[in-house]
Amino acid sequence: MHIPPNWGTFFALIVSFLVFWFIFSRLFFRPFLKLLSEREERFRSLSERTEQLIRDARAADDEREKRIAEIRREAIAKRQTHRRAAETEAAQLIEATKAEAHAALESARIKIEGELNAAEQQLEAMSHNLGAELAVRILGRPVNGAGAAGSNN
Repeated sequence: MHIPPNWGTFFALIVSFLVFWFIFSRLFFRPFLKLLSEREERFRSLSERTEQLIRDARAADDEREKRIAEIRREAIAKRQTHRRAAETEAAQLIEATKAEAHAALESARIKIEGELNAAEQQLEAMSHNLGAELAVRILGRPVNGAGAAGSNN
């Protein structure tokens, strides 16, 4: 290179640089920069979409947990209601059974007392008859109250 530059060559280099710059920017740089910006925009939209989907998924999980908790509360309440109703019904059945058993026992007791009284009366009558008959056999004659006692049977 020469110390004083050749101005014609220098301007030719500058013009050729600007022409190549214009051509390369039109053919390569702008499309490449446009491609990079589109790619960056796609990544940004995908990132926003991903964040939105994550928020939606969290909201859906929260809603699902709330619904599960509500269903559990309802199930527990129903179970307790059914359990109380069953306990009440069981208590009523037990009381009814106790009342029936008590009535049956009382009826049996009254019947047994009646049978005992009838048996006592029969035994008493038999004992009077037996006593009168023994007195007749031992004494050989009828006893004054024996004929009346014998005719009562």
